[in-house]
Amino acid sequence: MSQSDPSQDQERLREEILDSLDEEFEAELEDAMMDRVVSRDEKSELGRLPRRVYFRELLRLQRELIKLQNWVVENNAKVAVLFEGRDAAGKGGAIKRITQRLNPRVCRVVALSAPSEREKTQWYFQRYVQHLPAGGEIVLFDRSWYNRAGVERVMGFCNQQQLEEFFRTVPEFERMLVQSGMYLIKYWFSISDQEQQFRFQCRIDDPLKQWKLSPMDLESRRRWEQYTVAKEEMFARTNFSEAPWWVVEADDKKRARLNCIHHFLQQLPYTEVPQERISLPPREHEEGYKRQPLPEDVIVPSVY
Repeated sequence: MSQSDPSQDQERLREEILDSLDEEFEAELEDAMMDRVVSRDEKSELGRLPRRVYFRELLRLQRELIKLQNWVVENNAKVAVLFEGRDAAGKGGAIKRITQRLNPRVCRVVALSAPSEREKTQWYFQRYVQHLPAGGEIVLFDRSWYNRAGVERVMGFCNQQQLEEFFRTVPEFERMLVQSGMYLIKYWFSISDQEQQFRFQCRIDDPLKQWKLSPMDLESRRRWEQYTVAKEEMFARTNFSEAPWWVVEADDKKRARLNCIHHFLQQLPYTEVPQERISLPPREHEEGYKRQPLPEDVIVPSVY
């Protein structure tokens, strides 16, 4: 068996790194397109974060997230993070950057659809409980049980009695989670009226993003002030020491992501877990083994 050429291996490694960077740029393409809509003068006034700084800090924080992940597994910790906020506030983008380099078996995202007819008859928290983390897991809720205090209230999907029952029981429910040893962190992504208008318009103008705009999103735009009233009461009645709300200023997406990840890392007492050095085992070879050729009709055509 011929030995691999070290120079070729180095070149292959370089290409792999460049490919991963391409994926990074693809993930940020939406932001780049939005930046082009804003004039250079407006960018200067808004103090946009330089892309080089953003990527450097994002990669540094993602390395810390990997350390956090290893600590969660090693200590059998349970971590639940709630992401709430108005439509187009940037919750999904922050979640994507948190999970980007983590093991999906350890860190998973829960984004539930509207409840079924059967689920509507259950205890309100029941369909969320089954998604809570077990030991060694991080669960990120892209919207959570706080739907009742927001969209359900504003859109008339719950009555006043159900709303009051929610406000009465949610502190008890969350205290139970915390007392069981779970880390419960609640984020509200806050954007201005003008910024939501801008982001919605960007989605309307981009065929690749139009699917993100549901009739419910458009209705939420019309009912901005009603959502504000609902948010203010939600904060007043569900912000307590065991599970406080944390507000992420999100008009600047890049800063919001970095600030959220940095803050999230501060909420857990993680330490770096020593990892065994990884080395590839020697490849075994058997006498007489010969790889069989594949039939031509099962090969995917090389169009590119």
